[in-house]
Amino acid sequence: MNPDAPLMTPAEAAERFGWRRVLAFGAHPDDLDFGAAATVAGLSRAGVEVTYCVMTDGDAGGFDAHTHDTIIERRHQEQRDAAAHLGVSDVEFMGERDGYLEPNHRVQSQVVALMRRHRPDLVIGMHPERDWTRLQRSHPDHLAAGEAVVRASYPAVENPFAYPELLDQGLEPFHLRWLLLFGGPHIHHNLFLDVTGHEQDKLAALRHHLSQHPDVARMEEFVLGTMSELHRGAAAPTDESVRYAEAFHLVEVNAADTISGF
Repeated sequence: MNPDAPLMTPAEAAERFGWRRVLAFGAHPDDLDFGAAATVAGLSRAGVEVTYCVMTDGDAGGFDAHTHDTIIERRHQEQRDAAAHLGVSDVEFMGERDGYLEPNHRVQSQVVALMRRHRPDLVIGMHPERDWTRLQRSHPDHLAAGEAVVRASYPAVENPFAYPELLDQGLEPFHLRWLLLFGGPHIHHNLFLDVTGHEQDKLAALRHHLSQHPDVARMEEFVLGTMSELHRGAAAPTDESVRYAEAFHLVEVNAADTISGF
């Protein structure tokens, strides 16, 4: 972990970085809830508007072959219910096939369109770099989702000549300020958000994804243990209370001193 990375609450981060509108991308239903649900809960409670975009339908998920013909509808509803618990009322689905996501121009143009329509201060996304310490974090769809979002964030979303058909739809370019990535290698963690008090919100959101959890108790133990370990690694050594954190790679895409193209 990065010992110099700051630790603050989601509300403090929103105030410090000017986050009022957030657009969050996940590859599958439940990805955002595993990676950032407690943070999303904290942001929503602080008055930040959060929109979810799920890039695939999660149609390759689940464990019951007898009900698999309804898995897309079930996973969509699971995600809506989980998001609603966190204060997120707007959930969009791109409808890509689970396991087949690629960061191609067809997908990337959809991401750019969503960014231009919502014009967020912050985009939350999956990290495009593989984490070799826990390969499950780096499902190929996760990496593809991360790459598509990063490519869209610069330069496509701010370039009027990228996907010119979007201009005909009234989707004007804009400069995205902040990108917050989760699920990547620990070496890139440069922001820890203290989500103590929202850990149960995260568990409640994940419980809505029951089609994906054959052992709910073990899942919850793992999630709480991971968040507790992240906080211990980020907090002062004298803090012995049980507290929880989520970790991210924060990227300032366009800073005050940024020159277009540099």
